[in-house]
Amino acid sequence: MIRLSIRSLVLAAGVFASVPVLADDVDADIIKAQAGSYLLAPADGTPGCRITLETTTAIGGYAISGADGCSKALPHFVGASAWNFGDDGNLIVLDATRKVLARFIESEGSPLATEGDQPLLLLDAPDGVDRVPTVASLAGEWRLKRPAGQLICAVTLQDKQGEDGNAPMSPARDCDKAIANLHLSLFHVEGFGLVLMSTDGSSLSFDMKPDGSFEKSPDEGGKPLVMIRSP
Repeated sequence: MIRLSIRSLVLAAGVFASVPVLADDVDADIIKAQAGSYLLAPADGTPGCRITLETTTAIGGYAISGADGCSKALPHFVGASAWNFGDDGNLIVLDATRKVLARFIESEGSPLATEGDQPLLLLDAPDGVDRVPTVASLAGEWRLKRPAGQLICAVTLQDKQGEDGNAPMSPARDCDKAIANLHLSLFHVEGFGLVLMSTDGSSLSFDMKPDGSFEKSPDEGGKPLVMIRSP
């Protein structure tokens, strides 16, 4: 399951502050749990870069490594040198002068992200992936199959995202009963997670793999299922 821990970054007026208020009494276990390698990427599906939140101390909080790799995709973050938690509990990224470069807001069930019209995400990502999937990038024909190859259902995802973030999808008429009985008609993308849904509350959750396909989330239980783009 993709770890959801940091949400989008907004590069807009009001995001930056020269003297942030830092949470200096954060428990060491919380710091250790938050530390790790993340993809920092725009929510619109354009390329991002990877940074690592360290547990060692730095000016303004705890060290960030790998930010020099952001020079092409997100040059504003090349100077990122520290991370910390603000008084409101949100994760912040700072430069060596303690200037806040981004403030990530956490929302239950979603990746950490900045607020605004052009948000950035900070989240776990499969190896080799440099951008998040979007409704537009996933639109098209897909096949739900068992790992051994048995076709369970063909589905079509449409590039028509609504204000709620959901987009229409339609399963083929000859789907296996296990899928047909769910009456799936919508899909939603959240970070590297994909949820196929019905209007009556039924759903199937998937996690993205490094090759761009999806596998049913372990939390779903039941038989394994993969989702592969049709050739």
